[in-house]
Amino acid sequence: MVDYHAANQSYQYGPSSAGNGAGGGGSMGDYMAQEDDWDRDLLLDPAWEKQQRKTFTAWCNSHLRKAGTQIENIDEDFRDGLKLMLLLEVISGERLPKPERGKMRVHKINNVNKALDFIASKGVKLVSIGAEEIVDGNAKMTLGMIWTIILRFAIQDISVEETSAKEGLLLWCQRKTAPYKNVNVQNFHISWKDGLAFNALIHRHRPELIEYDKLRKDDPVTNLNNAFEVAEKYLDIPKMLDAEDIVGTLRPDEKAIMTYVSCFYHAFSGAQKAETAANRICKVLAVNQENEHLMEDYERLASDLLEWIRRTIPWLEDRVPQKTIQEMQQKLEDFRDYRRVHKPPKVQEKCQLEINFNTLQTKLRLSNRPAFMPSEGRMVSDIHNGWQHLEQAEKGYEEWLLNEIRRLERLDHLAEKFRQKASIHEAWTDGKEAMLKHRDYETATLSDIKALIRKHEAFESDLAAHQDRVEQIAAIAQELNELDYYDSHNVNTRCQKICDQWDALGSLTHSRREALEKTEKQLETIDQLHLEYAKRAAPFNNWMESAMEDLQDMFIVHTIEEIEGLISAHDQFKSTLPDADKEREAILAIHGEAQRIAESNHIKLLGSNPYTTVTPQIINSKWEKVQQLVPKRDDALLEEQTKQQSNEHLRRQFASQANVMGPWIQTKMEEIGRISIEMNGTLEDQLSHLKQYERSIVDYKPNQDLLEQQHQLIQEALIFDNKHTNYTMEHLRVGWEQLLTTIARTINEVENQILTRDAKGISQEQMQEFRASFNHFDKKQTGSMDADDFRALLISTGYSLGDAEFNRIMSVVDPNHSGLVTFQAFIDFMSRETTDTDTADQVIASFKVLAGDKNFITAEELRRELPPDQAEYCIARMAPYQGPDAMPGALDYKSFSTALYGESDL
Repeated sequence: MVDYHAANQSYQYGPSSAGNGAGGGGSMGDYMAQEDDWDRDLLLDPAWEKQQRKTFTAWCNSHLRKAGTQIENIDEDFRDGLKLMLLLEVISGERLPKPERGKMRVHKINNVNKALDFIASKGVKLVSIGAEEIVDGNAKMTLGMIWTIILRFAIQDISVEETSAKEGLLLWCQRKTAPYKNVNVQNFHISWKDGLAFNALIHRHRPELIEYDKLRKDDPVTNLNNAFEVAEKYLDIPKMLDAEDIVGTLRPDEKAIMTYVSCFYHAFSGAQKAETAANRICKVLAVNQENEHLMEDYERLASDLLEWIRRTIPWLEDRVPQKTIQEMQQKLEDFRDYRRVHKPPKVQEKCQLEINFNTLQTKLRLSNRPAFMPSEGRMVSDIHNGWQHLEQAEKGYEEWLLNEIRRLERLDHLAEKFRQKASIHEAWTDGKEAMLKHRDYETATLSDIKALIRKHEAFESDLAAHQDRVEQIAAIAQELNELDYYDSHNVNTRCQKICDQWDALGSLTHSRREALEKTEKQLETIDQLHLEYAKRAAPFNNWMESAMEDLQDMFIVHTIEEIEGLISAHDQFKSTLPDADKEREAILAIHGEAQRIAESNHIKLLGSNPYTTVTPQIINSKWEKVQQLVPKRDDALLEEQTKQQSNEHLRRQFASQANVMGPWIQTKMEEIGRISIEMNGTLEDQLSHLKQYERSIVDYKPNQDLLEQQHQLIQEALIFDNKHTNYTMEHLRVGWEQLLTTIARTINEVENQILTRDAKGISQEQMQEFRASFNHFDKKQTGSMDADDFRALLISTGYSLGDAEFNRIMSVVDPNHSGLVTFQAFIDFMSRETTDTDTADQVIASFKVLAGDKNFITAEELRRELPPDQAEYCIARMAPYQGPDAMPGALDYKSFSTALYGESDL
């Protein structure tokens, strides 16, 4: 058995016990070593012994009540060792050997020895305390043993500013009471007699419990009773001393006061731990709530954008043609409104959605949360695929609109041409059937029949000349059918009628010729001049009709070369007019000669020329019509030439701007790519540089708007091609949108790198080293690398990788299994390897503090320790506790904490 003196020198009254005040330092072993020379036969001061009995008994009961028991007499109740072992189990949280339940002295001694062995196993040097003395009820040894337990389990672990045990506890008291008047804590005896120090400790931590300014130094009993009662009622610290015991003693017992004060230290230290735990939980919950809001915003925005795409694509895929150009042009105008008004905001929404998604994933990684996986059908890839489908439909829709307008223009031109040729032909055939069916040759004279024969020959010549027009009418009708003209039925009906009539005319012509030839022998006189007139007048008349038809023909051209070709053909036509005029004069001369001969020979000509209906008046009238149509045709061609020159100006104007903007966009894209890959300056410098590029791009927007205006003028002028540039407005729009998206994404990536650097404490040199290593293995300079390149990068940084470990790392840096690792994912991984973050175990430990070491927590405890909104957040999400020690209202904080980090479902 060893001596108990080492733990009890301060039982003596003298200078040695006073030497352990504020000036003393050192560990528990040093403090206890100072008392090795204490005489175990000295007796305690009766007042001190009374104070120790009362204090130690209250201290023991404050722990034993947790096990549902207590002691009444400290000398007697520990003699069998049972409650002593129970006390040690409660305060240490460990299991002692099973006690012996026998009533014999040997059983009691064995139990006490088990307790003393446990105390010694905790590093406590016991001197002269034997089990027999405890079993015999030695008051001095029993109090010494309890004081040893108090030192080891209540005071030894106290540490304040590199001091511990008694000195640490004293320093803590001095720090907490320093601001209070009339309080000067220098020791654990007389400094506490007036009770102000006890009240100051309570007021410092719980000011609402003590009205310190109303206390008086000259009323120590009131002060002490006030402090003890408040501590018992509100701090769960049992009353260990009576005020009269302290006031009535010249110098209160130091051990009793230290024991009492240590209870205050642990009470307030526990509150501080609870506050720290609550703060940690608040921080974790705040991050979780913010992330949930971001997830909800992403889901809502993604749903809205996908719904807009879903509604828009069927409209763009609608290829039902309209019947008129006006209706198709209205469709084209609707499409322009879509491109100018409806689509640009959606482009911005798509870009912002991607930025928000990247920011959310960065925040989740920084807070050690699992990556956000949007709900089915709302992934970033789903939005990207939907957008690509939209743009494909958009491109096809515009091409279809332009092709359809060209087709309708061609159809309108052909239909008008068909109507003109058909009207001319129908006018020519009007009455021809009746003429061919007329049996005038039966009563005609010989001269008349000869005239009828000649007239019929002239008709056949005219008929042959009209054969080409009939073929043209049939060809135009066929083309209208092939182009799906909406009024094809009426065109076909009219064409069929013309063809049937033409066949009938051919048959009737043949029948009349046979009839005339049958009676030809009866005809002797033929007027050669009339015949010659008729033969020359008919082709000339047909030429004039064709000329009038051509001069009135509609034309559609799209280039300056086409109109110049028409002008050249028209000039060539005008060059033939002098020869035509000579032919007209020759034909009129024939008719004049016939009149002169008839008059000179007194021949009476009856009626008009029997061989033709084309009279000189008709020839002159049509010639005059041709003369009038020529300048009108000149004016129409000149007007069209002016229009095409204006169109050519629009093409050149657009090309000059497009040929500047296209390379500018490409240059900016390359410069932005270099900034994101090169390591010039700090991340803030790169971010500043990128934002300067963003401002320059925004400042360039008026040039793009001007180009849109020029493009609108080109489309309004129905200009479909431009040989002066390879850039279309569609190419430039896509390039512009890609440029805006690229600069926004690049800025977001740098901002996320800054966020990661600041959150993880990465230095600028480390960030540059990460970037240099990444760029070295990013052989394609795309800002991302495949798995093989990433494996090489990890090996170069010192990782020794097996397939399992590499697959684990890839699941971290590429949670979506895209096969590519970005620089942001790389630095997230590298920073995570070297920094610490909150974990589920830490949060569980924090909740356990709030729950008072229970395996569950109640709603009342959550509302007491946490802010109202976060307390309700936890209550709403915590499942009922199902453990064996469950009680009504118990909540499972462990499953809730693991769910916060994605380790199980909430």
